[in-house]
Amino acid sequence: MESLIRERVIDILENLPVGETFNWVDKVSIELTARMLATLFDFPYEDRRKLVYWSDITTNVPNISGDKDIDMAARQQALQECAMAFTQLWHQRAAEEPKFDLVSMLAHGEDTRDMINNPAQFLGNILLLIVGGNDTTRNSISAGVLALNRYPEEYQKLRDDPSLIPNMVSEMIRWQSPVIHMRRTATQDYVLNGKQIKKGDKVVMWYLSGNRDESVFPDADRLIIDRKNARHHVAFGFGIHRCMGNRLAEMQIRVLWEEIQKRFEQVEVVGDVTHVANNFIHGISELPVILHPLSRN
Repeated sequence: MESLIRERVIDILENLPVGETFNWVDKVSIELTARMLATLFDFPYEDRRKLVYWSDITTNVPNISGDKDIDMAARQQALQECAMAFTQLWHQRAAEEPKFDLVSMLAHGEDTRDMINNPAQFLGNILLLIVGGNDTTRNSISAGVLALNRYPEEYQKLRDDPSLIPNMVSEMIRWQSPVIHMRRTATQDYVLNGKQIKKGDKVVMWYLSGNRDESVFPDADRLIIDRKNARHHVAFGFGIHRCMGNRLAEMQIRVLWEEIQKRFEQVEVVGDVTHVANNFIHGISELPVILHPLSRN
């Protein structure tokens, strides 16, 4: 998988405009994750941006984004198109020998092969995989560029010592915390740190807050690429619910920065950054940058 990621990263970077402003989110963050999502699902490569679109509309509802003007009928139609596309893929994979893409694994898995008979469960799981494989990685890629520009001394550390990249990737994910929170319902009465939680209470776990815990991460609001405990972040969850794609996400970001450092002195943010209005995804939609190539002297 790493060789394929590197091949696609190189293709993306080699075709970026140098010396002119462009949106890093669209040209790099979204494009890389869309290519890898298409591979994970063995989804038609030429239609890979549909996966991004379906991911975006999944989390773009009034109670999450605050946008009261969302056309919910159009949104529902788009989600039905997603369901139809993946239903067709599912039946194709179920009729074939098992392969290593996610749809084939689900279609042939003993515990998941009947999921197709429950349309709501089927679409819910597909959308969970799409959002998990898209929003988190792409927003950490974008935030990494933003953070290094906000803390130029850290960018210089990277230039001086590229071996910091793996640790830097963890720190970028901690600093951004691309998923803001998860909510659960308490199944029993419980006392947590002196606070009474009653059965049936709605409990919100704030990843952003955990990753800014000063008792764990001193100077937590800063990006520090050689932070000793950067990998202790909770952005991927914890325990049995830890994100199953965490290593792939880290690999994409690591390989991207390895190849960036071979080509560019700086990815410079040159305009206003547009953040996504959303209380679930901590995202960036516009990140105007200019590339400064390495001196070949």
